[in-house]
Amino acid sequence: MKLLVTGGAGFIGSAVVRYIIEHTNDSVINLDKLTYAGNLESLKSIEKNERYKFVQADICDRTSLDLIFAEHQPDLVMHLAAESHVDRSIDGPAEFIETNIIGTYTMLEAARQYWNQLASSRKDAFRFHHISTDEVYGDLEGTDDLFTEMTSYEPSSPYSASKASSDHLVRAWLRTYGFPTVVTNCSNNYGPFHFPEKLIPLMILNALDGKPLPVYGNGMQIRDWLYVEDHATALYTVATKGKIGETYNIGGHNEKANIDVVKTICSLLDELVPSKPEGVVQYQDLITYVTDRPGHDVRYAIDASKIERELGWTPAETFESGIRKTVEWYLNNKQWWSRVLDGSYSFERLGTSSKSETK
Repeated sequence: MKLLVTGGAGFIGSAVVRYIIEHTNDSVINLDKLTYAGNLESLKSIEKNERYKFVQADICDRTSLDLIFAEHQPDLVMHLAAESHVDRSIDGPAEFIETNIIGTYTMLEAARQYWNQLASSRKDAFRFHHISTDEVYGDLEGTDDLFTEMTSYEPSSPYSASKASSDHLVRAWLRTYGFPTVVTNCSNNYGPFHFPEKLIPLMILNALDGKPLPVYGNGMQIRDWLYVEDHATALYTVATKGKIGETYNIGGHNEKANIDVVKTICSLLDELVPSKPEGVVQYQDLITYVTDRPGHDVRYAIDASKIERELGWTPAETFESGIRKTVEWYLNNKQWWSRVLDGSYSFERLGTSSKSETK
């Protein structure tokens, strides 16, 4: 098959692209605008593969999308392109409305027009896989409650509200137009190539530099942690085997309080990097509690039994194995994250538009 992956230079998207190229015989067209979080250096291992093609474009640009569909003739769309950082959505929600809502609408319409003109056999096989988040559900009150595919939506932030809106658009296109869609909602991802603004890489890199480890509120917000490479296998499974019109929740079965995640990272660094920054006895000494995020959800937890029962997927990593792999990856890949921190990856990123953009 030929898969069109939007947002394929992002954290989760790049993991999906690497998985497809390294573990299947399928081809990938990676469509990415290359905003600040898009990093082609995350795809160095597969960039020269003949089954891989990168196209720089904006999912809000209908003209570019129509040209991409016409030229590349994908069999399947995996739509991951999104603004995803809650703090950024609080400070500047407009980009989240534009990308996550208008962008998804534009993708749906471009894909629907393309789908309508396919021959019947290809039309029957086509599907549009929309990748979303468990944050659309809001948060859980009880300690034993879990998000299921039937949980009502109660988004708390501009980010989660924009993703909830995009989910509703996808389902409306299925019901109104018969457009073949499938939706997944995942828990918090972590792993290699994670942009350093997110909790786990931020803690690792701040600790190595002897900087404070800022923890919101009391640090007792609970998240279900999913190793990104496990998520990539789940997404490919749903894209190729999931039932049209269905929603599948994807979780890691790893509920952890934020403070416990930070302390686990500190313990691993104590073991793996015993030579600490000046004045630091233990990395936990750097933990600093800061004012809580506005509207901060307290607990997320995914019931991922449906995808296991119907499609046979379960995560391969425990949190303990996944977080060790993640810390070790950052220790062994300083060149990748140092270029993100100093911005040098950005200059290369901005220089790609003239040679890679489809117009």
